[in-house]
Amino acid sequence: MVAMRVATFAQSSKMISDALRVQAVMAEKQVQESSGIISSDLGGYGSDAQHVVNLQVSVTRAQSYIDAATLADSKVQVMYSAVGSMTDIITQLRSQLSAASTGSSTETNSVISSAQQMLEEMGSIMNTQYDGQYVFAGGRTDTAPVDLTGFSSGTGSLTTADSSYYGGDDELASVRVGAGQTVSYGVTADNSAFEEVMRVLKFVANSTSLSSADISSALDLASTALDDTAAVQAKLSSAASSIETASARQTDYKSYAETLSSDLTSVDVAAITAELSTYESQLTASYSALGKILSLNLASYLK
Repeated sequence: MVAMRVATFAQSSKMISDALRVQAVMAEKQVQESSGIISSDLGGYGSDAQHVVNLQVSVTRAQSYIDAATLADSKVQVMYSAVGSMTDIITQLRSQLSAASTGSSTETNSVISSAQQMLEEMGSIMNTQYDGQYVFAGGRTDTAPVDLTGFSSGTGSLTTADSSYYGGDDELASVRVGAGQTVSYGVTADNSAFEEVMRVLKFVANSTSLSSADISSALDLASTALDDTAAVQAKLSSAASSIETASARQTDYKSYAETLSSDLTSVDVAAITAELSTYESQLTASYSALGKILSLNLASYLK
């Protein structure tokens, strides 16, 4: 007896097509289950693709602001510490000048000797580097801004400004911490407060003796220099606060954008796993039914 299929060609073809479709869906779900995302390419997000791109750009931009702010904040902290060392120097000078105002030659010689050392120390502080850059050099960060070779000779004048020690430029460092927001934090070594410190140190360090009038004038300038240097330090503190606040804002925004992006691109792995189990059961049943139908022949049907 000639075997004869009971199911029609159209029926079996449809069942095979349905089974293959379920297999394709399962393959896609398996990729989603292992990766945790809807699609590895933007085409898989349909109408949400542009939103995904925009959010990714926002996250990248926010991170660039955060990185720039972190670097700038580190520089400001270094500068703040350096200026703190300057205030220590000028405070010590004032103390020694006050002691010398009694007319003691020993105290006078001591303050002159100390001023010589302080002058060298000030030069070193203003040549402070961070990450390979001179932080008090303005835009010329690759060159030491202070050279005392010519400056340290002669007493100069307590009343005439002299920043001849400075070899940098007048560019003040700033950092972009957000769209339309820039924080200026730069301080150059020829800042008037630093120049006052250098001027009084030069005068005292290169004096052979100090009269009571000299000491009085030096004390007045040292007091002014201390106040002005403290003001510079306060300005740096304010800049650091602005930078850190902006960075925190960008960090919050980045986290928000990442959450929105994740909502659009991520899948519920537990739900996907449950769906895969259902599809697997469907596929098993489909192939079982298809196998039975294709194995039937007329003889089997007539029994």
